[in-house]
Amino acid sequence: MTATQSGPIRLVLADVDGTLVTREKILTPRAIRAVERLRERGIVFTITSGRPPLGMKMVIDPLHIDQPIAGFNGGMIVRPDYSVIEAHTLTQDVARRTLEILRDHRVDPWVYNGNDWIVSNAEAPHVAREQWTVKFPPKVADVGAQLDQVVKITGVSDDLELMKKVEHDLQQALGDAASAARSQPYYVDVTHHDANKGGVVKALERLLGIPAAQMATLGDQPNDVLMFVRSGLSIAMGQAIDEVKAQATHVSTSSEEEGFAIGVERYILGDDV
Repeated sequence: MTATQSGPIRLVLADVDGTLVTREKILTPRAIRAVERLRERGIVFTITSGRPPLGMKMVIDPLHIDQPIAGFNGGMIVRPDYSVIEAHTLTQDVARRTLEILRDHRVDPWVYNGNDWIVSNAEAPHVAREQWTVKFPPKVADVGAQLDQVVKITGVSDDLELMKKVEHDLQQALGDAASAARSQPYYVDVTHHDANKGGVVKALERLLGIPAAQMATLGDQPNDVLMFVRSGLSIAMGQAIDEVKAQATHVSTSSEEEGFAIGVERYILGDDV
């Protein structure tokens, strides 16, 4: 059940992949115009993603985002110039336990240590695609060699049923010590327990002085539900699974069918579209 909207929407927080951009990572002209219209109404706009902050540059620049931006699902909140406002890192014990669980399930681990993206095999599934998405390459090294500044660990597998089990097992093993949630059907992200998209809503409330009840959130994955339930209004993309849609105030069209723009136009700006 979502939070209750109280007063006009003053801030819109959008997920990036599968929400703000299409499957091919395209930011459409209609999406850009929707953000411009939010600003014309005096509504603040910003983004959150499992991507590292620098990996969001391809949307930050064309949208002229001038507010705090949450990378690593809230593990690092930065200014538009990428200077750090706050960061939440995993303890070394949690990082080691996470890597053990991923390896036990034969799931490929990626480690984000500070600004470095570390993989053990550059040819592993989704590495090339991720590099194309975030526009910088990983470092190939021992992912468990240095765990003192880990912001996020991602498990990667194309066995989607396995990934559901991995998410569950990580949640059970880590408990309150960390947050574990699928950001894509083939990714499960482990971050500090305060570094989740619900925590992003709380951080923006604190940093900007805008009540969560006057925020709207848009997303498509299970990890977006955490921000849905904290915000006053929430919009799921049309391709989201039923469990995600059930937690949203509204459901838009898919990200391939201008779901972000239509959601903003219809449910925030009040257009008859």
